[in-house]
Amino acid sequence: MNNIDKLYEMILESNYIVAFTGAGISTDSGLKDFRSEDGLYKQKYDYPAEYMLSNRCFFKDTELFYKYYKDNFNCLNVKPNDAHKLLKKLEDIGKLKAIVTQNIDGLHSKVGNKNIFEVHGTIYENYCTLCGKEYDVKKVFSSSNIPKCSCGGIIKPNVVLYGESLPEKEYMEGLYHISKSDMLIVEGSSLTVYPASSMIDAFRGKYLVIINKDKTPYDNKADLVINENLAKISREIMKKLN
Repeated sequence: MNNIDKLYEMILESNYIVAFTGAGISTDSGLKDFRSEDGLYKQKYDYPAEYMLSNRCFFKDTELFYKYYKDNFNCLNVKPNDAHKLLKKLEDIGKLKAIVTQNIDGLHSKVGNKNIFEVHGTIYENYCTLCGKEYDVKKVFSSSNIPKCSCGGIIKPNVVLYGESLPEKEYMEGLYHISKSDMLIVEGSSLTVYPASSMIDAFRGKYLVIINKDKTPYDNKADLVINENLAKISREIMKKLN
């Protein structure tokens, strides 16, 4: 039995599937991941990406932060790919109960999934650091330099930067669903970003599946590991489900 058939059989046997997704699920939509050879962390900048995506950079070098952020995280015109569409299909037929995602691109929402826990936040929520007023994402990406509130405060994306904690509600609810699931599918995550990656340890179900371009630290615990193109795998599964 090949990997596609194995994955399909596991899906048929499962009734409470949870997907844990990382940047690799969005690469076929044209977005870069972080740690692959052409990922964001391998690009040449004056400072490491970890600094430019840090809380310290946001408040100390706000102009630098926003230049990097606008160059790399404007997903407004990006469309979901077949990997996102499969998760929508699995939700529609009652198999998928939740998505726990490290992504801030909003593509799970764009494709129509409902029960999504964005443990690293989202580019679509933005607020003033002084008065708390909320702003549309277009305000951030259309501003010529640093986006400012009408009160004069700096607008901050509601994304988790280095040096910040994960949102407790999203994290705890994501853990709850992972702990209840009978099948956990990890899609496009290196499982190296702590503490989000440690959420996998809450899984107690039957099938742990990891679909990722490269190996992960959890491969030896998985029931099925597929190191192939995620969108291609998803298309094959959708054909079987139709």
